[in-house]
Amino acid sequence: MATDPAQTESVAAEETAEVVPAADDATPGGGDRPSRTERLEAEGDTAADYLEELLDIVDLDGDLVIGVEGDRAVVSIVGEGLEHLAGPDGEVLEALQELTRMAVHRESGERSRLMLDVADFRAERRSALVALAEKEIEGVRSSGEAASLEPMSAFERKVVHDAVAAAGLTSESEGAEPRRYVVILPPR
Repeated sequence: MATDPAQTESVAAEETAEVVPAADDATPGGGDRPSRTERLEAEGDTAADYLEELLDIVDLDGDLVIGVEGDRAVVSIVGEGLEHLAGPDGEVLEALQELTRMAVHRESGERSRLMLDVADFRAERRSALVALAEKEIEGVRSSGEAASLEPMSAFERKVVHDAVAAAGLTSESEGAEPRRYVVILPPR
């Protein structure tokens, strides 16, 4: 498959940003600015408040679980009958995540990288993608030829890129949104 160099890139920065725990102290020089973890926890709280109001409006019951994973706040909505909030292929979940990020930005004035999950959709999708990546990695090793996967969201591509890197191979994202996909490259 011929690729346009302008559309090919090594894994995008947001997709591959390595999670490096930040120091948990206040800003250097003794300022009163909250630590990174405190800011992410506050971001999660703001997101949870927004989502709680949204759930009330649509008359759905769900529990909100707030946390921090690496360098982002994580909010999960758990409960029975919430699968439709993820939607087909996670489309509704992606929209909810963007709305929630916008609400956090409006409140804090800072860009949010919050990760939202509903009814374990992302957790289950992550497991399925790792299994797919492992299968494709074996195929690439056996054939010595690159493998192109189906178009995926940025979250899904990052999961695959991480699995490929853990296996000692390299991968690239190619194409343009919303048809961006991962290509797993053979060992050199």
